[in-house]
Amino acid sequence: MANLVHPAAASPGQRGGAEDVPAVKMEPAPGAPVRLLMLRRALFAAATAFLSINLWTGAPLLSLWVGSQAADQQTLSMSAVGVVVLVLTVLTLAMSLALLWLEGRYRRLVGHPLRENRLTWLRAFNAQQEPVRKVPMSMVEHIVSVSVYVAVIALLVWFFFFAGSPVPHG
Repeated sequence: MANLVHPAAASPGQRGGAEDVPAVKMEPAPGAPVRLLMLRRALFAAATAFLSINLWTGAPLLSLWVGSQAADQQTLSMSAVGVVVLVLTVLTLAMSLALLWLEGRYRRLVGHPLRENRLTWLRAFNAQQEPVRKVPMSMVEHIVSVSVYVAVIALLVWFFFFAGSPVPHG
Protein backbone atom coordinates (compact mmCIF):
# COMPACT_ATOMS: atom_id res chain seq x y z
CA MET A 1 0.00 0.00 0.00
CA ALA A 2 2.96 2.30 -0.43
CA ASN A 3 1.75 3.66 -3.81
CA LEU A 4 -1.82 4.78 -4.15
CA VAL A 5 -3.46 5.81 -7.41
CA HIS A 6 -5.42 9.02 -7.04
CA PRO A 7 -9.00 8.25 -8.25
CA ALA A 8 -9.31 11.49 -10.22
CA ALA A 9 -6.10 10.82 -12.09
CA ALA A 10 -6.39 7.05 -12.61
CA SER A 11 -6.34 5.54 -16.07
CA PRO A 12 -9.64 4.30 -17.56
CA GLY A 13 -8.84 0.68 -16.77
CA GLN A 14 -8.24 1.54 -13.14
CA ARG A 15 -11.47 3.44 -12.53
CA GLY A 16 -13.67 2.95 -15.60
CA GLY A 17 -14.00 6.69 -16.25
CA ALA A 18 -12.82 9.23 -18.81
CA GLU A 19 -10.46 8.21 -21.56
CA ASP A 20 -7.68 10.77 -21.74
CA VAL A 21 -6.57 11.15 -18.13
CA PRO A 22 -3.03 9.94 -17.38
CA ALA A 23 -2.30 7.79 -14.36
CA VAL A 24 -0.53 9.64 -11.56
CA LYS A 25 0.95 7.87 -8.58
CA MET A 26 0.46 9.57 -5.25
CA GLU A 27 2.43 8.85 -2.13
CA PRO A 28 0.38 8.84 1.06
CA ALA A 29 1.18 11.79 3.26
CA PRO A 30 3.18 10.90 6.36
CA GLY A 31 0.61 12.51 8.68
CA ALA A 32 -2.38 10.81 7.04
CA PRO A 33 -2.02 7.03 7.18
CA VAL A 34 -4.10 4.79 4.99
CA ARG A 35 -5.97 3.43 8.02
CA LEU A 36 -7.28 6.90 8.84
CA LEU A 37 -8.46 7.31 5.27
CA MET A 38 -10.20 3.94 5.38
CA LEU A 39 -11.81 4.81 8.72
CA ARG A 40 -13.09 8.12 7.35
CA ARG A 41 -14.47 6.37 4.26
CA ALA A 42 -16.22 3.83 6.47
CA LEU A 43 -17.71 6.62 8.58
CA PHE A 44 -18.95 8.37 5.44
CA ALA A 45 -20.49 5.07 4.27
CA ALA A 46 -22.18 4.50 7.64
CA ALA A 47 -23.56 8.05 7.78
CA THR A 48 -24.82 7.78 4.21
CA ALA A 49 -26.51 4.44 4.86
CA PHE A 50 -28.08 5.80 8.05
CA LEU A 51 -29.44 8.91 6.32
CA SER A 52 -30.67 7.14 3.18
CA ILE A 53 -32.48 4.43 5.17
CA ASN A 54 -34.02 7.00 7.51
CA LEU A 55 -35.10 9.06 4.54
CA TRP A 56 -37.54 6.26 3.66
CA THR A 57 -38.38 4.94 7.11
CA GLY A 58 -37.37 7.18 10.00
CA ALA A 59 -38.60 10.52 8.65
CA PRO A 60 -42.15 9.30 7.89
CA LEU A 61 -42.42 7.47 11.23
CA LEU A 62 -41.12 10.45 13.19
CA SER A 63 -43.44 12.84 11.38
CA LEU A 64 -46.42 10.56 12.08
CA TRP A 65 -45.44 10.41 15.74
CA VAL A 66 -45.11 14.21 15.96
CA GLY A 67 -48.48 14.58 14.22
CA SER A 68 -50.08 12.18 16.67
CA GLN A 69 -48.67 14.16 19.58
CA ALA A 70 -49.99 17.40 18.09
CA ALA A 71 -53.51 16.02 17.68
CA ASP A 72 -55.93 17.06 20.41
CA GLN A 73 -58.37 14.24 19.79
CA GLN A 74 -58.51 10.60 18.76
CA THR A 75 -59.94 11.36 15.31
CA LEU A 76 -58.09 12.69 12.31
CA SER A 77 -57.89 16.47 12.10
CA MET A 78 -56.45 18.81 9.49
CA SER A 79 -54.07 20.33 12.02
CA ALA A 80 -52.51 16.92 12.67
CA VAL A 81 -52.23 16.26 8.94
CA GLY A 82 -50.62 19.67 8.46
CA VAL A 83 -48.10 18.95 11.21
CA VAL A 84 -47.25 15.59 9.62
CA VAL A 85 -46.75 17.16 6.19
CA LEU A 86 -44.67 20.03 7.60
CA VAL A 87 -42.43 17.78 9.72
CA LEU A 88 -41.98 15.31 6.86
CA THR A 89 -41.03 18.14 4.50
CA VAL A 90 -38.49 19.58 6.92
CA LEU A 91 -36.95 16.18 7.74
CA THR A 92 -36.74 15.13 4.09
CA LEU A 93 -35.15 18.42 3.08
CA ALA A 94 -32.66 18.26 5.98
CA MET A 95 -31.68 14.67 5.20
CA SER A 96 -31.33 15.42 1.48
CA LEU A 97 -29.09 18.41 2.18
CA ALA A 98 -27.03 16.29 4.58
CA LEU A 99 -26.60 13.64 1.86
CA LEU A 100 -25.48 16.30 -0.61
CA TRP A 101 -22.99 17.66 1.91
CA LEU A 102 -21.69 14.14 2.62
CA GLU A 103 -21.23 13.48 -1.08
CA GLY A 104 -19.25 16.68 -1.58
CA ARG A 105 -17.02 15.96 1.40
CA TYR A 106 -16.52 12.34 0.30
CA ARG A 107 -15.56 13.40 -3.23
CA ARG A 108 -12.97 15.81 -1.80
CA LEU A 109 -11.68 13.12 0.57
CA VAL A 110 -11.02 10.53 -2.14
CA GLY A 111 -10.11 13.01 -4.87
CA HIS A 112 -13.04 12.49 -7.22
CA PRO A 113 -13.84 15.55 -9.32
CA LEU A 114 -17.07 17.32 -8.55
CA ARG A 115 -19.92 16.94 -11.00
CA GLU A 116 -20.55 19.45 -13.76
CA ASN A 117 -23.16 21.94 -12.60
CA ARG A 118 -25.03 21.95 -15.89
CA LEU A 119 -26.95 18.91 -17.10
CA THR A 120 -25.78 17.52 -20.43
CA TRP A 121 -29.14 17.94 -22.12
CA LEU A 122 -29.23 21.62 -21.10
CA ARG A 123 -25.99 22.46 -22.89
CA ALA A 124 -26.11 24.78 -25.89
CA PHE A 125 -26.33 23.13 -29.31
CA ASN A 126 -23.14 24.84 -30.45
CA ALA A 127 -21.32 23.35 -27.46
CA GLN A 128 -21.93 19.76 -28.58
CA GLN A 129 -18.32 19.38 -29.71
CA GLU A 130 -17.01 20.21 -26.22
CA PRO A 131 -16.08 17.08 -24.29
CA VAL A 132 -18.38 16.07 -21.49
CA ARG A 133 -16.62 15.31 -18.21
CA LYS A 134 -17.22 11.73 -17.22
CA VAL A 135 -17.32 11.63 -13.44
CA PRO A 136 -17.52 8.22 -11.75
CA MET A 137 -20.30 7.52 -9.27
CA SER A 138 -19.17 7.99 -5.71
CA MET A 139 -19.73 5.59 -2.83
CA VAL A 140 -22.43 7.94 -1.50
CA GLU A 141 -24.36 7.72 -4.78
CA HIS A 142 -24.04 3.92 -4.82
CA ILE A 143 -25.42 3.63 -1.27
CA VAL A 144 -28.35 5.95 -1.98
CA SER A 145 -29.12 4.09 -5.23
CA VAL A 146 -29.14 0.73 -3.44
CA SER A 147 -31.37 2.24 -0.74
CA VAL A 148 -33.88 3.37 -3.37
CA TYR A 149 -33.85 -0.05 -5.08
CA VAL A 150 -34.43 -1.85 -1.78
CA ALA A 151 -37.25 0.55 -0.82
CA VAL A 152 -39.04 0.11 -4.17
CA ILE A 153 -38.64 -3.68 -4.12
CA ALA A 154 -39.91 -3.85 -0.53
CA LEU A 155 -42.93 -1.73 -1.48
CA LEU A 156 -43.71 -3.97 -4.45
CA VAL A 157 -43.34 -7.16 -2.41
CA TRP A 158 -45.61 -5.75 0.30
CA PHE A 159 -48.17 -4.51 -2.22
CA PHE A 160 -48.44 -7.72 -4.24
CA PHE A 161 -48.02 -10.34 -1.51
CA PHE A 162 -48.99 -8.91 1.87
CA ALA A 163 -51.32 -5.91 1.47
CA GLY A 164 -54.47 -7.84 0.67
CA SER A 165 -57.41 -6.54 -1.30
CA PRO A 166 -58.88 -3.12 -0.47
CA VAL A 167 -62.26 -4.38 -1.67
CA PRO A 168 -64.37 -5.69 1.23
CA HIS A 169 -65.19 -9.38 1.09
CA GLY A 170 -68.80 -10.27 1.34
